[in-house]
Amino acid sequence: MKGFTLWFTGLSGAGKSTLARETEAILLERGCKVEILDGDVVRENLSKGLGFSKQDRDINIRRIGFVCNLLTRNEVVAIAAAISPYKAIRDENRALVGRFVEVYCECPIPALAARDPKGLYQKALKGELKNFTGIDDPYEAPVKPEVICHTGQETVAESAKKIVKTLELLGYVPAVDSGEYSPEEEAKIKQRLKDLGYI
Repeated sequence: MKGFTLWFTGLSGAGKSTLARETEAILLERGCKVEILDGDVVRENLSKGLGFSKQDRDINIRRIGFVCNLLTRNEVVAIAAAISPYKAIRDENRALVGRFVEVYCECPIPALAARDPKGLYQKALKGELKNFTGIDDPYEAPVKPEVICHTGQETVAESAKKIVKTLELLGYVPAVDSGEYSPEEEAKIKQRLKDLGYI
């Protein structure tokens, strides 16, 4: 099976890492070789010393894209879970990798603030924390992501199933008739991918 990159983007606390791990488990069961590049882990190891200026954020996301490309071309499923706030750099990585599936973890800021154990959103909203993405630093939502997971409404399992079904419809993983999606739900996902020009 050929490799591909599954790129999770969204605001802090939107569920990127949680969904990445859930999807990884499903893909491993399907016999895929999978590696996760989590934004926090990458910053600690591959991008140590970078700050949060636009330039440093771009460098960080380009580094993740570079590694994803290496893994993808070596028949590994690379799963990136990083805020990646700027559309241009995500698009740059899409062009570099080729076999690239963007998953937008969408969640409203009030819901993110309510479930934020560290209270970072409250601090940012009060002006006590600067350069916080989505508050006083921009986040450019994807325009044509292959998958949108409404993580404030969907369960982790529901979102992961939607992601895997999309990968099946794109031909990136073999289809398995699990009976988890009705023909109508599957048709809806397929129509969305057709409308976006992905199939």
